[in-house]
Amino acid sequence: MTNWIDIGPLEAVRKRGARIIKAPGRDLAVFRTIDDDVFALVNACPYRDGPLSEGIVHGRMVTDPLYNWVISLETGLAQGADEGSVETFPVKVENGRILLDLETVAQRSAA
Repeated sequence: MTNWIDIGPLEAVRKRGARIIKAPGRDLAVFRTIDDDVFALVNACPYRDGPLSEGIVHGRMVTDPLYNWVISLETGLAQGADEGSVETFPVKVENGRILLDLETVAQRSAA
């Protein structure tokens, strides 16, 4: 069973921006695209842990602000010649509210 937690209104995350959510043992970045799609990833680039939440969101990608790695918001995979990935987490929008799958976050944090 999925345990969805309400983390706030969609408007709390600006378009093409991110918001940091504190989770057990890690920070997550919740991103919002120009089309109001929402994604949740660990807030650390696979290359030297750059803060993805401070990166530039373009389409369904985010560019690490320190080293310019491009990460897919959908899969967490580095794009182009870069290799590596970031954990992604289930997130959805219902009735204008962003919901995060807390059960999946907790399970992955415990591993």
